[in-house]
Amino acid sequence: MADVRTHSHQLQVHPQRQHEGGIKVLYPQSGPSSTQVLAVFAGVPVGGTLLTIAGLTLAGSVIGLMLAFPLFLIFSPVIVPAAFVIGLAMTGFLASGAIGLTGLSSMSWVLNYIRRAGEHIPEELEEAKQRLAGMAEYVGQRTKDAGQTIEDKAHDVRETKTFDVRDRDTTKGNVRDTTKTHEVRVAST
Repeated sequence: MADVRTHSHQLQVHPQRQHEGGIKVLYPQSGPSSTQVLAVFAGVPVGGTLLTIAGLTLAGSVIGLMLAFPLFLIFSPVIVPAAFVIGLAMTGFLASGAIGLTGLSSMSWVLNYIRRAGEHIPEELEEAKQRLAGMAEYVGQRTKDAGQTIEDKAHDVRETKTFDVRDRDTTKGNVRDTTKTHEVRVAST
């Protein structure tokens, strides 16, 4: 048989807003503040004035170029090389200024780095001294141990050395195989 289950459903109702275009989208609940209104009233005339001046300047430049074009054409053998030289000179001055500014900023960075590093140098120097002293102590101890080991081995060798000696009777041609142990003293110099 089929299992019948009951499901509970929840329904949420959200009020819907009508889309209103224009300034209401930017300021949905309230109108613009007084600061925003003043900014618009001050910005429009200033921006308009600046745009007008820019347009007049462009128009004056075009009119001046049209009036001066015949002179540029007549004097072009002189003006073009002069403009080229002036352009190179200006490029050199700008490059010099940029390189100088880069040098000054680099020097400033280096001085600040040294100043900041100078604050930590005594601590780092003390730490380096301690590490160097620890390493010197370790190397000294290892050297003493190695020297002691070598000295002990040399002392053992000096003390006694045994070896087999075979006596040969060379007069009769017989080889007598007698092993004798002899103690050899090594003269220390």
